This record gives sequence, structure tokens and C-alpha cells, in this order.
Amino acid sequence: MAFFFEAACVVRSLLSSNNFNYNTDGYEADGAEDVKSQDGSETLPYIDESPTMSPQLCMPQGPDGETVSPTPPEGLLSGGDIEKGLEMKKLVLSGFLASEEIYLNQLEALLLPIRPLKATVSTSQPVLSMSQIETIFYKIQDIFEIHKEFYDSLLPNIQQWDEKVTVGHLFQKLASQLGVYKAFVDNYKVALETAEKCSQANSQFQKISENLKVKCPKDSKDCTTTVSLEALLYKPIDRVTRSTLVLHDLLKHTPKDHPDFPLLQDALRISQNFLSSINEDIDPRRTAVTTPKGEARQLVKDGFLVEVSESSRKLRHVFLFTDLLLCAKLKKTAVGRHQQYECKWYIPLADLTFQTLDDCDPCHSIQVLPEHEIEEMKIKISVTKSEIQKEKKAPKGQSRVERLRKKMNEQESWLLLHSPTIPFRIHNKHGKSFLFLLSSDYERSEWRESIQKLQKKDLQACVLSSVELQVLTGSCFKLRTVHNIPVTSNKDDEETPGLYGFLHVIVHSALGFKESANLYCTLEVDSYGYFVSKAKTRVFRDTIEPQWNEEFEIELEGSQYLRILCYEKCYDKSMLNKDDNEIVDKIMGKGQVQLDPQTVQSKNWHKDVIEMNGIKVEFSMKFTSRDLSLKRTPSKKQSGVFGVKINVVTKRERSKVPYIVRQCIEEVEKRGIDEVGIYRISGVATDIQALKTAFDTNTKDILMMLSDMDINAIAGTLKLYFRELPEPLLTDRLYPAFMEGIALSDPAAKENCMMHLLRSLPDPNLMTFLTLLEHLKRVAEKEPINKMSLHNLATVFGPTLLRPSESESTKGQHITSASDIWSHDVMAQVQVLLYYLQHPPISFAELKRNTLYFSTDV
Repeated sequence: MAFFFEAACVVRSLLSSNNFNYNTDGYEADGAEDVKSQDGSETLPYIDESPTMSPQLCMPQGPDGETVSPTPPEGLLSGGDIEKGLEMKKLVLSGFLASEEIYLNQLEALLLPIRPLKATVSTSQPVLSMSQIETIFYKIQDIFEIHKEFYDSLLPNIQQWDEKVTVGHLFQKLASQLGVYKAFVDNYKVALETAEKCSQANSQFQKISENLKVKCPKDSKDCTTTVSLEALLYKPIDRVTRSTLVLHDLLKHTPKDHPDFPLLQDALRISQNFLSSINEDIDPRRTAVTTPKGEARQLVKDGFLVEVSESSRKLRHVFLFTDLLLCAKLKKTAVGRHQQYECKWYIPLADLTFQTLDDCDPCHSIQVLPEHEIEEMKIKISVTKSEIQKEKKAPKGQSRVERLRKKMNEQESWLLLHSPTIPFRIHNKHGKSFLFLLSSDYERSEWRESIQKLQKKDLQACVLSSVELQVLTGSCFKLRTVHNIPVTSNKDDEETPGLYGFLHVIVHSALGFKESANLYCTLEVDSYGYFVSKAKTRVFRDTIEPQWNEEFEIELEGSQYLRILCYEKCYDKSMLNKDDNEIVDKIMGKGQVQLDPQTVQSKNWHKDVIEMNGIKVEFSMKFTSRDLSLKRTPSKKQSGVFGVKINVVTKRERSKVPYIVRQCIEEVEKRGIDEVGIYRISGVATDIQALKTAFDTNTKDILMMLSDMDINAIAGTLKLYFRELPEPLLTDRLYPAFMEGIALSDPAAKENCMMHLLRSLPDPNLMTFLTLLEHLKRVAEKEPINKMSLHNLATVFGPTLLRPSESESTKGQHITSASDIWSHDVMAQVQVLLYYLQHPPISFAELKRNTLYFSTDV
């Protein structure tokens, strides 16, 4: 009787609490998602992304995104690093022990209601049946006992830490007991369904399941937090993945000759095998949702897309289910409340069609920002990143780091909204049309293919009631597979920052086409959270086995992936008068590879194959870091023109401007001035090298070669010439003065200084610069056709014509790497060239004849 009274008191205390807070592992966004900026587009909330509630076990990944192998990277603990490594090992273990304490408290909170619930089974008003209790709380007691024993064994080892302490046997034993977790995972879906049904049928159990009390860690001021049953049942799912990640970190900081190393290695192998074995089982459960009518719906695909709505751009989270497409936005919620989605609209797949430009609504016009505004924002983001790195090293910089992170999130969110330009139009045949903008034809093809695959099934049109729609939208938070808005400020510091520098890619050939076609490939890399098209092979006519063998040099800005898309060229004249952003060529296949720094940074070419829908594209790649690309190496062969001082070349040629500059400019103005993206689109590297060799050896056939060569290769040759000068065209000596001059705020002082700096240049440099300047102005006059504004051209040429010398770049202590130099100075370099491009025509003779108010040497 005393026991029953005690149990009843526990149940009453559980029922009396109603401070339900679901957001222990949730997604908080403080601020409205639809707040608009001055240009009508919405600004995005600053989002702090916590571990998700999605019950998916994932293989741990290393910094390069690859699945972690049981063997840690070589060379991490050589020499003096061993002592530091063991200290790091202690820190990792201490952090894991603290998280184990929290996990045990969560398991205890799950165990607390079991005893009183069982006590009511034999009464006249049981809360749950014994079968329901055992189903909902299956294996929780066993998991708790395993981890309590592990915690109690690990704690004294850390308290009495020295380099001889061994913990590998504890982790090995923990890994060997993962069979209990397998049983828990197999029962997980049934446990959730049973708990949900019991909550709907019994208000007492509903209150219990929404108000479980979790003790806070010992050091915390608060004694308890309130968590839901569903949130706590997810904790064991999450724990295995986290334990596996910790094992990888421990191995990384454990010397190979330490007794722990083989034991930790074995524990990691067991854990990874366990994760691999159950991932396939868990995935369908993650994507399943049941409507009130009992219909089973699967989430097939989801992601963040930019929707054009009411003439402004808005970020939406789009969910593709087996029978409908749902477009949602994040609702504004009070701090601490569980984040939810609000449905903006949905279309049954049976009623969904894809629009072409010809039959779309005229109101769906695509407003595209000038490219220079996009480039300016990229530079601002790079500067902010550098400031964050600088503040992290400062003693009291942490508070400013958070402000800078928020600033970078706002900048990247702006870029995410404004950079996409490729239209993805969908239509409800019984209603409205909708327009999304994507950054790549790759994504558009993926969405279209996924929808069309589902539409091949016998789909029935569905109409959801408000309740059904509410349930479906409510499930999106837990079902989503894409959790983070794709901006780098949402990533952990430990995540790979990507590659900065130049990727050299040779597209060799393609196999697998069944019919002859006119084929070409485009190359894309990711940059600032979205993909950018960087290069395009020539069209190989009427073939099933194209052999391009074309090399491209692609600039990387924090890139982690390379994509190759294969197209069939459309020559139908009626199709070619489409909107500038409408791609009319047929996509034949697409694929991507991860840019693994270890693979691509070797000096040798790395050969690979991308398989795409039965088509195989063979390519090779290698990477040059920005540090190396900033260095200018003079040519040993002074008889050539590349890598040779400009005054040496002009003196030998008896010319005022090098022959190579004059000929390339002449050819571009003859047949490339109308070319879209001239100077921005990469030319084929092998063609550029052929032209370089021809100019260096003064081949007689150079004019014939120029007339036959692709115009982007000629533009690339001119850029390469300026990049390979032993010093930049505007000289090392004057670089600091150019940086100071462009920063002057008084227009008269700036004019005086900038003109004086030009006069200070050696005559060959000045004449060549003025010749290039007038050429670039003529190119920009054709901006409506070639899409190259003065700012675009300044962005392309500025960092090539002006670069800090190696001695200059090491002066500033706050600048620590070539990437920092680039992000710190490139905006000013662009502004210097832009200043001269926007200036009225500058005459060499007049410039030299004019006297200054001062003649101080710079």
C-alpha cells in the first residue's frame, strides 16, 4: 500500500508540471523570416543550428567530408606533438565525460515514470497497459546500466590523469554492447507510434510525456529542464554517432605506440560497422509520415530554394513527398519555443506541370542584379572572415567574433537570395504558377527528374483538409533531410573551409551515348554556398564518343565540389531567342566529385571518372594554392615575353607596348567584343599554352594561330601575360601608394594622387596600362551584349595588375596567409582599376606634360 501511494505521488508530480519545452535539440530562429530589405527581397534570420531531431544515424566524417576510417591521418603526433596530443586527448575525454553525465540524466528522466506507470496497471484506472509500457521504454534500463558502468569507470581515470592512463578497454567494451542499441533502434518506430497513440487516448499520459524533468549537470545553476518523451527517445539514436566521432578524435591524438591505440581502433571499427548495418533500416522511418486518414507518405527530397513572390525574392524550404510538393517557410516563434514551418502552398503531383518561358505568366519577370554587386558582396564576406580569424587570436575578441558572425550570416544570406538566376517554373493545372530561382541547372535537373519519376506512378489528385495540412507541415521539421541554410556561417569552425586557389581540369572524353549528338560539357564549383559555372568545352559535333582533351584553369573560392554537366547543343533558331537565363540545351547527364585536398594538392594530375545516367566522363585535375599563384617567377629564358620584364620586351621589340598585348587586344576587339563573359569565361588551357609558346618563340604563324583560335583562349592568354610578369604592371614599389590613394575621401586629393601615381610609372608600364584601359572601356560599351561592365572587368584585371610584393605582404602582422592577403586587399585593387576605367580618357602626352602642385617622389 505504501508503495502504491508513493507511485501515485510520482504520477501526480509528473502530471502537475506543464512547462513543456520541445526545443532541447531544436532549431531556433529569432526574428521574422519575411522581413524585407530595401530592395524588396527578404532578409534571413540569424540561425543557430543545433543537432537535429531527425532519427538518422550517420557515419562520422572527417574535415574533408569523407567517411572517417579507423586509421587516423599520418604524421599527426610526430616529435614534440605527442605531449600536446595527450593533453588534447584529455580534453576530448573530459568533454565526452561531461556529455555522458547529461546523457545519463536524460536516460534517468525516461526511467522515472516507468515505476509509477507500472503501479497503476493493476488499478481500476491504468494509465497504460504493461505491454504499452514495455514497448515505449524498451531497453532504456539496459542502456542506462551500460553507460552508468562506463561513466563510473572513466571518471577516476580522468581525475588522476597522466600519459600512462589507458581508457581504450572501456571504449572497446562499450562498443561491444551495441547489440542493445540495435534492439532499441529496431523498436524505435513502434515506440514512437505507441507513445503518440497513448497520448491521444489518455490525457494523463500526454501530460507525463510532455513534461519529463531532466536534471542539469552538477555545475549548472538550474536544477532541472523540461523535455518531451519524443525528444528523449531520440537521444540513444543520436548517442551512437557522437560516440563514434569521439573515438575518431581520440585516435587522432593518441600515439600509435600507446596501448590505447589498437583498442580505440577496434572500438571505432565496431561502431562504424554498426552504423553501416542499421542506416538502411533507419532511413525509411526517418522519411515516413502518416496523415490523419492513415495514408503513408514518404519525403523524397527537400531543400532551400529562392521563390519569386510578389516581385521579391524569398527563401523557402521545399518538400517533395511521394504525392505532392509543399512549399514552406519558417514561422516566427518566441525564444525557447519549438520551431515550426508554415505552409505557403502545395501542389498534388497529379496536377503539377512544368512551364516553359512561352506559356508562363508575364508577371514572373526575373530581376537580376549587376554581377559586380554580387562580386562586391563576396569580397565583403572574405574580409569579414579574415576579421573573425583575427579576432579569434585576440585575448578579448570573443564578443566581437559573435557580432562578426552575425554580420557574415547577413551578408551570406543576402548573397544566397540574390545570386540564383536560373528559372524553375512549376504550374498547378487547376490553379496558380510558381517561380523558383536556382544557381545551377544541376539543381533544376535534380528537382525535375525527382518529380517526373514520381509522376510515372498512378497518382491520384489529393485535397488536404486544414487539419491534414497542419499535420503534414508539422512533420516537416522532423522529416527534413536538409537542416542548414547553405551558408558557411552555419558551419562549425572545425569543418573544412574548402580550397582557395586554382583547379586545373582536363576534360578528356565521354562514353555511353546511344545516338550521335552535338555534345559539350560545363564545369561548376561551389562558392559561398551555391554553385557557379566556370568553364565550357567546345561542342563536339555529331558523335557518340566525344574526345575533348581540353584543359581549364578554374578559380576556387572556398570550394569543396566539382560538378560536370553534359549537354546536347540546340541549334533550333526558334528556341534560341529565350530569356538570357533560360537554358535551352538538353542536359544529358550530370555528376559531382568532392575536392579532397589530399588528392588534388599533389603535384601530379589525378585522373577520375564521373558516371551519369550510363554516361561516363573521364577527366583529370590538380590544384594550385593561392599562396603559390600569388608568387611571380621570372622566366629563365629572357628571349621570350612571358615572365620577362616589360621594359626588356619593349626595348627588344622597339615598341611602346608589347606585341602580345597589341595583338590580343586587336583580335578580341575584332571578333570577341560581343562574346558573353569575355575575359571572365576560362579559355582552354592547352590553347592558351600553345599561344604562349608561339609568342615566346616568335612564331611566324602567330597571326594565323590567333585568327583560328577560340576567342576565350586569346583573352586568357592576355590575362596570363599580365599575371606572369615578374612584377605587376603597376609595380611593387607603387603598390602601397595606390592602396593609400584610393582610400582618400577628398575627390581633389584623390585625383591629384592617382594621376601622380600614373606619372610615376615607367613609360612602358604606363603606355601598356593606358592601352589596356581604353580597350576595356570599349569592351564595356558592349555590356548589354557581352554582360561585362566596367566593374566586372575591374574585378577580373584589378588583382592581376596590382598585387602586393612578397616583402610587402609579410609586413602586416595581422595578415598570416595568401588567402588573408587576397581577401584583405582585393577590394582596393578592384577599386583602383575601376577609378581609372571610370575616368575621362587619359592621354600619355598630356599626363607627362601636366605639372603637379607637388612633385614629391612616391
